Amino acid sequence: MNSKNGLLKSILPWLLVLIVIGGMVTFMNQTTGRELKYNEFVEVVQEEKIKEVEIVPSSLVIDVSGSYTKKNDGKSSEVSFTTTIPNTEAEMQSLTSLLNEKDIETTVVDPNDRGMFTRVLLNILPYVLLLGGMFFIFKMMSQGGGNAKAFEFGNSRAKLEKNQTTRFSDVAGADEEKEELKELVEFLKNPKKFAQMGARIPKGVLLVGPPGTGKTLLARAVSGEASVPYYSISGSEFVEMFVGVGAGRVRDMFKKAKQTAPCIIFIDEIDAVGRQRGTGMGGGHDEREQTLNQLLVEMDGFSGNEGIIILAATNRVDVLDPALLRPGRFDRQIQVANPDKNARTEILKVHARNKKFAPDVDFTNIAQRTPGFSGAELENVLNEAALLAVRENHKVISMDDIDEVIDRVMGGPAKKSRKYSEKERRLVAYHEAGHAIVMEYLHNGEEVHEISIIPRGMAAGYTISLPSDDSQHMSKGKLMDKIAGLLGGRAAEKVALDDICTGASNDIERATSIARKMVTEWGMSEHLGPMTFGHDDGGEVFLGRDLGRSRNYSEEVAAVIDKEIRNIVETAFERACLILTEKKDKLVEISEHLLEVNTITGEEFRAMYSRLPLDDGKPLDEGNIGDPVPEV
Repeated sequence: MNSKNGLLKSILPWLLVLIVIGGMVTFMNQTTGRELKYNEFVEVVQEEKIKEVEIVPSSLVIDVSGSYTKKNDGKSSEVSFTTTIPNTEAEMQSLTSLLNEKDIETTVVDPNDRGMFTRVLLNILPYVLLLGGMFFIFKMMSQGGGNAKAFEFGNSRAKLEKNQTTRFSDVAGADEEKEELKELVEFLKNPKKFAQMGARIPKGVLLVGPPGTGKTLLARAVSGEASVPYYSISGSEFVEMFVGVGAGRVRDMFKKAKQTAPCIIFIDEIDAVGRQRGTGMGGGHDEREQTLNQLLVEMDGFSGNEGIIILAATNRVDVLDPALLRPGRFDRQIQVANPDKNARTEILKVHARNKKFAPDVDFTNIAQRTPGFSGAELENVLNEAALLAVRENHKVISMDDIDEVIDRVMGGPAKKSRKYSEKERRLVAYHEAGHAIVMEYLHNGEEVHEISIIPRGMAAGYTISLPSDDSQHMSKGKLMDKIAGLLGGRAAEKVALDDICTGASNDIERATSIARKMVTEWGMSEHLGPMTFGHDDGGEVFLGRDLGRSRNYSEEVAAVIDKEIRNIVETAFERACLILTEKKDKLVEISEHLLEVNTITGEEFRAMYSRLPLDDGKPLDEGNIGDPVPEV
């Protein structure tokens, strides 16, 4: 928008000049004034109101112009006039005699002389405008950039912030990441210290992690701690439809950065411009690749001790060009992962600074209930809780508000107005109770937090389970337990109601996904061994890279993979059925209670579960459950 306004402001003076010149030409080509009939002109002459006239004879008519004095309400005013008479000898003599009789000064003008200046002006005007336009273009190109400049396409769009107020204290958690970045802050403050030791500071640091983990915030904190200028730009802002624009913006950005060094350049979502070259459907996007090439050249074109640090952020490091990741460009990668329980607690405290909470609000408990949440999602939880408190006219944010928001974030808003038949409610109650009982029986590291048959989002009911810790690794046994827990709902439908429904579709999808990863990625198949099937470079699907690849295993192995996946899922399902058959009394009691109250908390569920006779909690003997898988 600023570019358009700048272009309009630049062109507007030239348009005004053109309009003025056109008006002058028009004025010189015509005579203005009141048009008088010839008899009115004679009458005015007779009244001796005219002092002088100008006569312009042409081939057919004679143009007469001048002015006369007109009185109106005792006031006199000069009125211009024109009149036209036929160009005959008799009319000319009559006009001359009339004017001489009244002693009116007469000027006869040759029409050819009168239009000479206009003709000359019209002949040279195109050349004047052409030269003026060329001068304007060269002037704009020499000055470069600015909002009022017409040719700013190649200028950097990086936003400059000289007084960054963000500090490391504003970034909760991420202690290891901040330690890595403190080295950069120290270099920006005291580069001589590193030069004396012969150390070369990294030219670029790549922040890698899921969305919302605080990558941009960390970059701002580095600038704020070092008190240096901060250039920020998104990777998508480099590329335009015009060829060469992106490369020009890269050059301009580094030029400006060198003028304000020491400074930080932060490129957000660098995967928009840094993707692997030659991966497009037709050989790649030439403009994007030219931009990437220029970025590579510029990062090689300055030494590490010039005081320019390049920070970049991405959540798709797998699609970046290898040349971008080599030492000398992005020397260091920092993994910014989702926070653990302790980090989540600290993040919640940071975002709670300007909010009012009830005394019963426990941030540690909230952190326990939000496994896998990013910093941005935690901030959103507290903000949504504040909005809910305002909506309910609460003076402070209560724990009930936060509980409702967490349930809403996980499962969607409650659909209390949605009506189900008694048969559907019973089916949902047994389904959710089945999940809970299987998970409680297996003790697979997750605890049931809440069971509800109140619809949320697209689900008719839900069972929320929370992990007891933030372990990043799962054993084969725990994965088998998890699959069984996911299929507990379908198993409950079969055991208690002797029928199945479509409500288990998401459970089946998740269970199949875990089983497939166990076989193809994690090497947990006894028949296939510790091997990876598929592409071993990791990352998500990248069309430009993966479209032309072929499967790296045979059809025979593919059949065995499918057999292994089916065997894992079917074994887990039969295991869940055996558990619920043994605990059918518990299943019925909990389901019927759920139909009465709609929601059961984890504490209530465990109290009901413990009142009934307990088993030893040992896993069932899987024996030869499932079809045998042939050796390959």
